[in-house]
Amino acid sequence: MLREIVILSFGGQGGVTAARILALAAVMDGKYAQAIPQFGAERRGSLVKSYLRLSDEPIRRHSSIKKADVVSIFAERILNIVDIKNMLKDEGFTIVNAESGGDFCINASKIALNLNLVSAGWPIVNTAMAGAMANTLGIRKESVVKAIKDTFSGKVAEVNATAAEIAYEEVYECQ
Repeated sequence: MLREIVILSFGGQGGVTAARILALAAVMDGKYAQAIPQFGAERRGSLVKSYLRLSDEPIRRHSSIKKADVVSIFAERILNIVDIKNMLKDEGFTIVNAESGGDFCINASKIALNLNLVSAGWPIVNTAMAGAMANTLGIRKESVVKAIKDTFSGKVAEVNATAAEIAYEEVYECQ
């Protein structure tokens, strides 16, 4: 079954990296995957879209995603500037870095701040969001942790893997 995911983040939050990590983790789980970033000359703070496809079969489509099975929102204020419902398939769901406002919620910003995953004053939520997304997408926690450790090295890899593990366990259905 093909699952199409759109990741909405602001530049600097790591949405593109999260898509790559999840694609790698899905491949480790025996799936086919592709991660496609969409951005131009945006700078830190500009809206960035990343596309992720996961499937049991080879993926032949290489375009942007118009209607997604899942939309992952890396910052709560994106809910106020993007028509999320118009991006979702009827049976689709959302994962939000917030305490409410989506189908699944995770306070990825708090996790990042607690682990000092901060750049220029911004919490870097990509690996926490990757952990939460992995849980809701059926990707094994061990695979997302290994994908993070294959992407980063040393202490950076360890702290980011911890963020993913915490979020994997703490993601919940919003009320």
